[in-house]
Amino acid sequence: MATLFNHENRTRTRAHARTTTRYEIARTAVEFAAALAFIVGSVFFFYNSLKYLGTWLFVVGSVLFAVRPAVRLAMEIHLVTLPCGDGTKE
Repeated sequence: MATLFNHENRTRTRAHARTTTRYEIARTAVEFAAALAFIVGSVFFFYNSLKYLGTWLFVVGSVLFAVRPAVRLAMEIHLVTLPCGDGTKE
């Protein structure tokens, strides 16, 4: 039986590898968006007129950092539900 957080699940079949790639791309996009939100938010704090927006960018960045492990968990659950090469879910 396939288990969560087993690295072998990532390459068990072609479908597993494609799924892993898609989730890794999504997770990387979330990480870049979070970093960008924090960087822009930090710059906005140099200007009094932009501090309010900068605060919201920090909130958005924080939420995106919380989304990152959720994407990882979704990938792990998706991988264990995919059928293995013999049609089973192992």
